[in-house]
Amino acid sequence: MSNVKAKAKDILHRHPLQRAQSPSRGWSAALHVVALCSFAYSFRYLVVNPNPINDSYGWHMQYLTILGLSLATITMTLALLADITLSPRIFAVKNAFALTSAPMEVLISALYWGLRAYDTSLVLPDWAPRLALSADFGFHLFPTLYLLIDTWLLSPPRTIRLAPSLLLSLVIAFTYWFWIERCYQFNGFYPYPIFALLDTSQRIGLFTFSAVLMTLSGTFLGQLYGVMNGHLDNSKKSQ
Repeated sequence: MSNVKAKAKDILHRHPLQRAQSPSRGWSAALHVVALCSFAYSFRYLVVNPNPINDSYGWHMQYLTILGLSLATITMTLALLADITLSPRIFAVKNAFALTSAPMEVLISALYWGLRAYDTSLVLPDWAPRLALSADFGFHLFPTLYLLIDTWLLSPPRTIRLAPSLLLSLVIAFTYWFWIERCYQFNGFYPYPIFALLDTSQRIGLFTFSAVLMTLSGTFLGQLYGVMNGHLDNSKKSQ
């Protein structure tokens, strides 16, 4: 009887396919603390290494990178709170945020490193100081890695379907477009030089492509989760 209760309690706190215990006060909490320290370092870097963006309308929130980092910070803060309190409700809210933050960070890393490899001037204007390598990784790589680890090892399977995922990605993409156009009205420049090279129809294409890429990244995360952790049908058969 005690074994049955222990198993029921374990299932309550961890989905059958979830590879590691989370929320927990063990290595789950350790990962989330490390992630939040990394994010704090990145935000601090923006303050102690100011550039013209610091005094412009929209601050660094003009950058998709910083918006994604902010969402990742919210996600990991909720994850750590769930670890501390062992609250399934907070854990569920964290997982809901991760449905957006993880694919967004994958998108940010793919676009940034892809465009930078092709032509650095597309993502970094001439007047912008070059980032230290540690800061560059902190903005454009580490958030993705932390969220991937959390998604694949410390979270239940993804539940959002393709159509709602695409709709959400389109809303995010075109809301961001509206935001940077508003910032442009005040500042007279775009945060990423590539935007200045495109006309309206090309920007529509870019943001639509980005939304599709974000949707595909979310689908890929879900598929790879199944490869790493198994599928629900298989887990049921094995029980």
